Amino acid sequence: MSPDTMLAARLESGATTVNLTRVPVPQPGPNDVLIRVASAGLATGVMRLAAMGAFPVLPTTLGHEAAGTVAAVGAEVADIAVGTRVRLHPNLACRQCVYCTTDREMMCAQQALVGHAAFATGPRPLYDAYHDGGLAEFVRVPHWLVDPLPDGVGFDVGAKVHDLANALRALKCAGLAPGSTLVITAATGTMGTATVTLAPQFGVARLVLVGRNAKRLAAVGELAGTLPTDLVALEDLPADWTTGGGLTTALQRLVPGGADAVLDFSPAGPAGGQALLSMATGATYVHMGGNLENQLAPVSAMMARCWRFVGTRANTRADVHDVLRLLESGVITADRLITHRYPLDQIDQALAALHSRTEPIWMAVVNPAQLESP
Repeated sequence: MSPDTMLAARLESGATTVNLTRVPVPQPGPNDVLIRVASAGLATGVMRLAAMGAFPVLPTTLGHEAAGTVAAVGAEVADIAVGTRVRLHPNLACRQCVYCTTDREMMCAQQALVGHAAFATGPRPLYDAYHDGGLAEFVRVPHWLVDPLPDGVGFDVGAKVHDLANALRALKCAGLAPGSTLVITAATGTMGTATVTLAPQFGVARLVLVGRNAKRLAAVGELAGTLPTDLVALEDLPADWTTGGGLTTALQRLVPGGADAVLDFSPAGPAGGQALLSMATGATYVHMGGNLENQLAPVSAMMARCWRFVGTRANTRADVHDVLRLLESGVITADRLITHRYPLDQIDQALAALHSRTEPIWMAVVNPAQLESP
């Protein structure tokens, strides 16, 4: 039986920090599932999104990545049982439009994320009802937004399946052929490490990892195993690299013919734009970093080199199922990607660590409940 109240990490209107407070445990409606949260993922940029007005319903409980055990189900839920180990699929979409029915649910006009931002351009009935997320002891979601976790996949990895699926989506968008060379920017962060883990499944024959710090890059390079990997540390480039094109030059020296694709996860700065200029003719540039700076090449250069530009965000249910199959089969492992774990009452310290990047954090989770991961 669930308690009456729970701790939750709440975002209030006008706040610049997260408020840990006690709120009522949500009660499942007839089509809902109540999850006792064992692990919730942390993501950067929450407060930046809040300042941009991306959270239209406040106050709200944060946390779009969560895994745990089903604590209760609604009267009309027949496909999931109490006690099942599950992860939350946070993508709220209508399930009926042309995007939702063609494996592009992140483009739905109602698209939003449980516990996170709303990208919806029109009415958002599901977000209005299910905006509260998983940085709490319990989270309530529609029954169709839970995935059972395979045996051997722990709650921490289950919570971060969302980011692994984001990386898989970016790799799909790159359209890589066998034997490809791939450049990854912001390689030492969550998306970079997830992509390095998945890259061998997409025909990549050579990786070029770009990041600020040489020592941190070297650690990420070890994730590539036997896959040939080059490292480009921004701190080792000429002092004027940001304005002088030093990254472009370094990449052209490493790969004279140009890489077949660039996956740009940089949230700021010129690294992505400079990497783009080093690509091979016919190559693809995929951006998933949310960079607000105007750094793209002239469209004439994109035309002359026949470059393809793809912007993408989040993932689809098909991407998630692909990741779960890879984890279940043992083709990939992700436990070592979880570098930091925090209790819920340290949420402020956790978000500060993510923001400052003073520690080499790959993936971070919060463990609200003391449940044993398998």
